[in-house]
Amino acid sequence: MTAPAKGVSPNYRRAFALLASLFFMWGFITVINNTLLPHLRSVFELNYTQTTLIESVWFIAYFVASIPSAFLIKRIGYKKAIIVGLMVMAFGSLCMVPAARLPSYYITLIALFIIACGIALLQVAANPYVAVLGPPEKSESRLTLVQAFNSMGTFFAPYFGGYLILSRTVGGTVKEGTMISAEQRLADAQATQLPYILVALVLLAIAVVIWRSSLPALGEEAKAANAEERKKLSLWNHRNLVLGIPAIFIYLIAEIGVANLFINFATLPNIAHITSAQASTYLGFLWGGMMVGRFAGGFLMQKFNPARVLACFAIFAFIMMLGAATLTGPVAMWCLVLVGLGHSIMFPAIFALAIKGLGPLTEEGSGLLVMAIAGGALVVVQGWLADTFGLQNSFWLTAVCELYVLFYALWGSKPTNAVRDERLA
Repeated sequence: MTAPAKGVSPNYRRAFALLASLFFMWGFITVINNTLLPHLRSVFELNYTQTTLIESVWFIAYFVASIPSAFLIKRIGYKKAIIVGLMVMAFGSLCMVPAARLPSYYITLIALFIIACGIALLQVAANPYVAVLGPPEKSESRLTLVQAFNSMGTFFAPYFGGYLILSRTVGGTVKEGTMISAEQRLADAQATQLPYILVALVLLAIAVVIWRSSLPALGEEAKAANAEERKKLSLWNHRNLVLGIPAIFIYLIAEIGVANLFINFATLPNIAHITSAQASTYLGFLWGGMMVGRFAGGFLMQKFNPARVLACFAIFAFIMMLGAATLTGPVAMWCLVLVGLGHSIMFPAIFALAIKGLGPLTEEGSGLLVMAIAGGALVVVQGWLADTFGLQNSFWLTAVCELYVLFYALWGSKPTNAVRDERLA
């Protein structure tokens, strides 16, 4: 994680490494929720709509917290804002302890909302921050590389959650449809306390490390110098941003839908017919594919046009989704696993392409893109489709999402009215 990154100034390499640890941690926590969902579905006897509503609450937090986060960063700076974000996440993680002890579905929703608000603050700060750590022509590659550490966190999280949550519960070790008693559900609920206590301790430790470190202040002079110029410019003149906002929104529907329903999909009798604990291992392969794809994508985008690389990954993801929606047996599960490889570079590539050429409007554009992460809240639509038309048929929604990303890569990502930003010189 401390190795020099291509396209990053030597003065910024320590900051890049520290930011990589943040990307790792919020990826880790986000995927812990993917292992938590089938667990909560068993504990509270939820249908698919109620289950995916949990994740919808998580992503609604992005919509609610993004603009306040931008104002907070402007007021107290990047470093203090990142520390605040970590503290908020730690507090939310500790709120999972009373939620598990009661147990309470509604306190669980509140705790997850708080954690997500903390992550939203980190997202608003870190993504554009990484984008300006080096020359603009390498921004896609640089953001994809640091997002690979995010995927590293998502790769390890299912094993952590599978071992400390699913494998230690009755609901996680029996096959779909098996009835468990009220006493067993209560014991299962309390199994989430230890994992979230550990997560809170790690978050507090990272906050201390960042508090004792130094992060370079970027763009303060440029903001003051360009205040008048900004009044004459409009975000809506930049096609790559205007179409990039729905691209992020739609991509999140695809990514979160696949991740949240993967375990339930793999346990179906006509798919792999395995336990939730076993399925969490294969979910780890899905996130591992995202990690490998991002490291590879960071390299490929240094050699080839980033938009064309994104198009190739979108085509691959679409083909895999066709397999997951139409095939049966373990091969359908493996198609869903391989979708992770196709999804790997989508978020960082879309984000970097969307802010290219915004110049002094980069911060505002970045804030809108982070708000678009709220698209993950519409995973509840896929939950409704699963309840109405069957879980496998619900993945046709994901296939359509891949097609929009392909459209963005081939045409929508081309910058219009590009403006020079002196910070990227």
